[in-house]
Amino acid sequence: MISLLDLCRRIESGALSPNDALCESLATIAQADSEIGAFVAVDAGVRPGGAGPLQGIAVAVKDIMDTADLPTEYGSPIYSGWRPKADASIVALLRRAGGSVIGKAATTPFAFLDPAATRNPHNTAHTPGGSSSGSAAAVAAGMVPLAFGTQTGGSVIRPASYCGVAAIKPSFRILPTVGTKTYSWSLDTPGLFAATIADVAYALAALTGRDEMRIDQRAPEAPKIGLVLQDFAGDPEDASREALERAVSAASRAGATVIDLSLPDPVSAAFPEHPTIQDFEVRQALAWEYDHHRDALPPILRESLDAAQGITPVQYDAARRITNRARIALRDVFSDCDVLLTYAAPGAAPKGLSSTGNSRFNRLWTLMGNPCVSVPGLYDGADLPVGIQVIASFGADDKALAAAAFLEKAIQDYQS
Repeated sequence: MISLLDLCRRIESGALSPNDALCESLATIAQADSEIGAFVAVDAGVRPGGAGPLQGIAVAVKDIMDTADLPTEYGSPIYSGWRPKADASIVALLRRAGGSVIGKAATTPFAFLDPAATRNPHNTAHTPGGSSSGSAAAVAAGMVPLAFGTQTGGSVIRPASYCGVAAIKPSFRILPTVGTKTYSWSLDTPGLFAATIADVAYALAALTGRDEMRIDQRAPEAPKIGLVLQDFAGDPEDASREALERAVSAASRAGATVIDLSLPDPVSAAFPEHPTIQDFEVRQALAWEYDHHRDALPPILRESLDAAQGITPVQYDAARRITNRARIALRDVFSDCDVLLTYAAPGAAPKGLSSTGNSRFNRLWTLMGNPCVSVPGLYDGADLPVGIQVIASFGADDKALAAAAFLEKAIQDYQS
């Protein structure tokens, strides 16, 4: 993988020109992407942006985010060849920071569950996860140092875990969704993929102007960690259970305090409300596509939209009330710890390309709007990556990133 911070340092020192940095990414894409399928469009004539913290950085943008200079097709033939007139807001922020859109990353159709053709760079017989499949795979394969994705259920944290990269789903609305195809306006959250936690933190700071996110110039302190197993979401596979146990051992040896935590009843009660909110909103967000192009929709999405037509406003409003009570109750949890630690996915990436995996260990945190970070560095017996997930209180993205960086280093030291 390519470290974003390493590239930035080389560019700043004059050891590498911004144009040469982009050419290196183009060359890697040309060499590797025929096997991986991370991109649906590549800008072979990409040029460096203006001066800024991300100058010379090639970025893969998930193909549900509008780009004025490349097609935006939402993973669907309904929008084949569609060319927006303007960039999505997050793309505009990228360009203001000096970054360059090198291509559009493959997405599952409309960012739901029907798989894209992308393969996992660690083993091409396995899924990279979804819906941000191309974004995670492009970083994992060393094609780009930074990629944009989105999460409505688990579409940033899960593919990051499966592909062995770092990622953040920030607090809700820290990054804008204007110009990004809506699935569920209460849940959709842009996220970032990179090689390391420090890389992700630097990129988030560059896009938002929140310099407190950066951790590359400081050593994070040992956090107090609340271990949350999310029993209401079902049992993990052995790979994830063992990865979390190793992470706890590594954190404890590095000086962190780890305590077992049970979530308050109102929080666990909110877990089953995620699909009600998501599906009620998507039936409106994709109303035109459903009414005019239902037969062109992929089967899993079409079936989900069929079922969503029966959700009533009364059910939706009840789900929102339960969710709001959970958010209030969750605040008290962080009085006992700095961050929570839990599974990033049920296990390692499933074999085959017929599924993108399951988001059951991610959905609650998307519903709550809390910042979540996928920490890489652990593997199962077949050498497939298995991430762990760090969660902080709403708005405390800097705490989430600092604790994740601490864990990342602790895991490296524990295994060396």
